Amino acid sequence: MRIDVMTKMRGVEPFSKLWSRRTTMSLENGSACEVISLPDLVKAKKTQLDRDWPMIRRLIEVHYFENRGHSMRQQIQFWFLELRTPELLIEFAETRDGLPQHLILKRRLLRFAKRTRALELSKAMMGEEAAERTAGRRYWTPLKAELASLRHARTHA
Repeated sequence: MRIDVMTKMRGVEPFSKLWSRRTTMSLENGSACEVISLPDLVKAKKTQLDRDWPMIRRLIEVHYFENRGHSMRQQIQFWFLELRTPELLIEFAETRDGLPQHLILKRRLLRFAKRTRALELSKAMMGEEAAERTAGRRYWTPLKAELASLRHARTHA
């Protein structure tokens, strides 16, 4: 098993803020486990890695299907800002009495969340993902180089 320990992640607030928003899960044996909140996990998973994007999509889909019948304001905003499945975003937008303008300003592709603009929405989502991947690469490349130099210095000391 591999465990990555990071003191800072791109796009995610400091640990103290993450901890204050954590979720408590009950395990089968009756014990509790503290985990990062779904919105924070989604932000943390927006990396350049191929394996992260299907996971983001699936996590949000599961959350949507489990909660759409009794959603709260925070969940509604989260889905508008994070749903990665064009068909679900269109379906969700159609169930609302219009898209809140402040959310369209945060996520411009919401203006395509209509059946007649599904192809544009799909392309915009791919562009959004590409931009996040590029930002992730830019963030991690110098940090990886620094880590490699520290490893190299340690093995030659």
